[in-house]
Amino acid sequence: MLAIGYKQASPELSPHAFQAVNMAKPAPAGHDLLVKVDAVSVNPVDTKIRKTAEPDAQGFKVLGWDAVGVVQATGSEVSHFKEGDRVFYAGDISRSGSNAEYQLVDERIVGPAPTSLSDAESAALPLTGLTAWELLFDRFGVVPDTNGKPGTLLVIAGAGGVGSMLIQLARQLTSLTVVATASRQVTREWATEMGAHHVLDHSQPLGPQYEEAGLAPADYVASLSHTQQHFESAVNILRPQGKFGLIDDPGALDISLLKRKSISLHWEFMYTRSLFNTDDITAQRDILTSISKLCDAGTLKTTLRQHLGKLNPQNLYEAHKLLESNRTVGKIVLEGIEG
Repeated sequence: MLAIGYKQASPELSPHAFQAVNMAKPAPAGHDLLVKVDAVSVNPVDTKIRKTAEPDAQGFKVLGWDAVGVVQATGSEVSHFKEGDRVFYAGDISRSGSNAEYQLVDERIVGPAPTSLSDAESAALPLTGLTAWELLFDRFGVVPDTNGKPGTLLVIAGAGGVGSMLIQLARQLTSLTVVATASRQVTREWATEMGAHHVLDHSQPLGPQYEEAGLAPADYVASLSHTQQHFESAVNILRPQGKFGLIDDPGALDISLLKRKSISLHWEFMYTRSLFNTDDITAQRDILTSISKLCDAGTLKTTLRQHLGKLNPQNLYEAHKLLESNRTVGKIVLEGIEG
C-alpha cells in the first residue's frame, strides 16, 4: 500500500520532510478494522509528533489521526461494523496513522460516518469532536440539556478545530452562554458562525472586555491555546468553584491561583482511552455515533475550512506549514492519496 510519512523527525519543517513509500498492507486481528482511507484532516498533534518522534524499527513513521473511509476487512472480535461500512475516527496515537492507503483501527473508537456529509467534510470532525465532547461533558460534567441549568462557558481560541466544535456543542446541546475569543476579523466571524453569543479579542486583556460585555462570572473556561498567557485572566473571570480545562502543552502554571476560589483543573487528552485501553473505551464509539447523528440532523456542521487537494508529500507539507503559522481557521483536509 502507499503511505506518506518521514524517516527522520524534523523540528524545523522542510519541503522535503515527507515522502511516499510502499508498505505492506496490514491485516486486521481482534477488534481491528482494516479501513481504506478516503480523506484525512491534519491536526496540531501531527506537527508536534513530527518534530520529536523518530520512526520505529521499520524506519518510517506515518502520521495522521483523523480519517473517513470504508471497512475492507475485520478482526475476529469485531461486532459493530462489517465490510463496506463507511466510518470515521481519530484513531490511536500509539499506532500507525491515517496518512496511508489503508489503516488498522480499533472498532471501539470508530463511528459511522455522517451520511449527509462528504468524505472531506466528515474527515474534519472526529479528533476535534471527541476532544470537545469529552471536555464539555466528561471533564466539566455539563449535562446536554437545552433546558438545563444556565451558566457561562468561555472558550479561549474559539476559531480553531476544537473551538469550532466546542462552541457548536455548547450552543446546540446546552443552555450555556458561549463566550469565545478570537483576534482577527475572519476568526471572529467564524466563531460567531459556529454559534458564539459573544466574541472577545484575546490579543487584548480579556478581563476588561469580559466585564464591559456585562457577562456573569464564567462557570467554565476551556483554554485551547496559549494557556500560560491567559491563565491568570481566566482565573479572575471564573466564578468561585468554577472549572478550568485545557488541552495544550503550556509551561509551568501557578496553580496556587486556583486555591482561593476552589477552582478545579481538568486536562483533556483525547487519546487517553485508547492509550490505556480504559474500561470505558467504547465511549468514543458512542460519541462519534452521536456526532454523526447530530450532523445528519443538521444540528452540527462540518468545520472544514481548507481543502488542500490530494494526500501527497507536498500537500502534507503545506498543511503542516499552515498549522505552524498559528493562523488557521477550522480544519484542513486532504482527500485521496497519491505518490
